[in-house]
Amino acid sequence: MMKYLQKLGKSLMLPVAVLPAAGILMGIGYWISPSVMSGQGNPMPLAFFLVKAGDALIGNMGLLFALGVAIGMSDDNDGTVALAALVSWLMIQKILSPDILSVLQGIPIEEVAPAFSKMENQAIGILCGLIGSSVYNRFKNTKLPDALAFFSGKRCVAIITALCSLVVALVLFFVWPFVYGGLVKFGESVIGLGPIGAGIYGFCNRILIPTGLHHAMNSVFWFDVADINDLFKFWGTVDGAVYGQTGMYMTGFFPVMMFGLPAATLAMMHTAKSNKKKVAAGLLMAAALCSFFTGVTEPLEFAFMFLAPGLYLIHAILTGLSLAVCAYLPVRSGFWFSAGLVDWVLSMKAPMAENPLLLLPIGLVVGAIYYVIFRFAIVKFNFKTPGREDDDEEDESKVTLENNDFTTVASIILEGLGGSENITSIDNCITRLRLEIKDNTLVNEKIIKSAGVAGVIRPGKTSIQVIIGPQVQFVADEFRKLCR
Repeated sequence: MMKYLQKLGKSLMLPVAVLPAAGILMGIGYWISPSVMSGQGNPMPLAFFLVKAGDALIGNMGLLFALGVAIGMSDDNDGTVALAALVSWLMIQKILSPDILSVLQGIPIEEVAPAFSKMENQAIGILCGLIGSSVYNRFKNTKLPDALAFFSGKRCVAIITALCSLVVALVLFFVWPFVYGGLVKFGESVIGLGPIGAGIYGFCNRILIPTGLHHAMNSVFWFDVADINDLFKFWGTVDGAVYGQTGMYMTGFFPVMMFGLPAATLAMMHTAKSNKKKVAAGLLMAAALCSFFTGVTEPLEFAFMFLAPGLYLIHAILTGLSLAVCAYLPVRSGFWFSAGLVDWVLSMKAPMAENPLLLLPIGLVVGAIYYVIFRFAIVKFNFKTPGREDDDEEDESKVTLENNDFTTVASIILEGLGGSENITSIDNCITRLRLEIKDNTLVNEKIIKSAGVAGVIRPGKTSIQVIIGPQVQFVADEFRKLCR
């Protein structure tokens, strides 16, 4: 199970790498014209342009994850699997959209369960990616009778994916409203717990990020679902605000997003393998800046939540504690977009702002706690954060392939593995060709090593890893061609 989650985490690295750019664009836009954030007044065209450009990516995270998960979870990273994931996403979104459901159920659109207006989220995206990749891996080599030969192989993947998505959509029709409604009721039940309730909410908010269902709980505390309306009361756009209380469900996010997660980034960079520190820094630094300036945390959180779920649990607990402590203290701050530096500065003069400068020392303490706990946990429990994956040994970055004729190398390796019929999965990391086979008795390591590779490892009964070195991508590409 852990191996599956780690593979899922790696699959998300491709779309996650896009998101920091979106967050930075939005942050710059908000700096230029704060009215873009509140929706009031006439924002500058440049600011509006930048915010909407960033929102084009942030607002479509579910679709990006569908494509990224499908490609990463497929056996050979073929583009066909992305098409399958897109088919699944489009079908589920369309079938379960409020306007379609109102017709199918014969009811006015406003009576459709509100859960179906929240379908474009990460959970559905990941689900569609898994549907697409599972169908692709299972049916990509299907041979049909001559009369249907045109639809053999990869051409049948999208059709089967569509059929599977219909079944999944039917299941979601009955399940999704209960999941969404349950979260809303849970949120309403913790309202009377004061700061403790704020802490519980903060914990649940982070835990639900991987599914995208945190929006259900946010609607309870930030908006008017349960008459809390913390966000709009804080900014004075509606009545009912209470000084010293309003804002308690937003304030505690600032220390986490501005200081905690960037400090966690530093801990992950410091504990990365020496030959992977630059790669880890390239991914994590942009995401940390995105979190600090704009409060967009998903690029950073998705970088480790599946690779190290235990560490993400720690992050959720620390977030809950931050919200609880800030709710106890005489400090209140709020946001229109998210709890980054931009919103913190802009909220200083808000009607319900209380001692917002106190968030700086609080944030420094939270950052120190995050760094110490993250660094200790990563080393103690060997969490596979970016730069610590079991992709290669420390010295394999210096391995040199003896034969640079990649086609010949790939063909010899394939011969030593028992031929293409014995291969079930092809993947590669930084230095290794990672393969799954049917029959391990057909493997001849002597033949494989004659290709000039550095070594052969058998981590499991049907798993083979061939150590090639930094040129592994070229060998892997030729290997895939030979197996088609």
